Amino acid sequence: MQVITDLSRLCIHTITTKPWSIEEAAKKYAAAGVSGITVWRNALEGRNIRQTGNMLRDNNLNIVSLCRGGFFADRDPVKRKQSIDDNRRAIAEAAELGTSLIVLVCGADPSQPLEESRKQIQDGIATLIPEAAAAGVKLAIEPLHPMYADTRSAINTLAQANDMAEALNSLWVGVAVDVYHLWWDPYLEAEIKRCGQNSHLFAFHICDWNTPTTDMLNDRGLMGKGCIPVKQIRSWVEAAGFTGFNEVEIFSNTFWKEDQSVFLDKIIKAYREHS
Repeated sequence: MQVITDLSRLCIHTITTKPWSIEEAAKKYAAAGVSGITVWRNALEGRNIRQTGNMLRDNNLNIVSLCRGGFFADRDPVKRKQSIDDNRRAIAEAAELGTSLIVLVCGADPSQPLEESRKQIQDGIATLIPEAAAAGVKLAIEPLHPMYADTRSAINTLAQANDMAEALNSLWVGVAVDVYHLWWDPYLEAEIKRCGQNSHLFAFHICDWNTPTTDMLNDRGLMGKGCIPVKQIRSWVEAAGFTGFNEVEIFSNTFWKEDQSVFLDKIIKAYREHS
């Protein structure tokens, strides 16, 4: 079994070790040799964002992205405007933090057709492009597993995300590939190759799919503990020209109850052996 010895491309999302504050996560990640951190917006609450960014860099962590923007789709135009305003705040936060990427969980409204939600998503992103460009912040459309198509995202395949990125035709808009959401797709390799051809693969997220899955949101597994061929998908991503971070994003009611230092050791072991 091939083992990764170099952690220079390992990034961990703050949500993965949710019980830790961002300050504790920064110290622990850095001490373990982790090179990157993706910051969830809840981790910034009550903090000076610019100072927090400086703290992360002082711990020799690359700030890979900010999670999350999105949730554009809604039948109510007032709520759609509120979403645009929140995404504008996210762009400002990303710039203040010192990262050049926001991951978008695009949203859906079950009271309307998926096609209408997708149109609202595309219109919402289009509205934000000038401000994102001015701030130097890219927007990554993240397709989510179809089980979330009711409320979390009407973008459920990489083909849909690629179609939207190409339609928007901006250097500031691309896609995020998350193995948890896309591993099942028979067209995944071809669509990853398409990302590379259009130079809009902005992020790559890894974890595993537990069998059986006991929670639709909060039961992700460590790499190598489920049925996702993480190494194979990573090989496709790299063949498409992606040279960015491998971002560990695990939502887990089980792991959040553990000693997070023990969990971090497990993450690094799983990353070395199964990513």
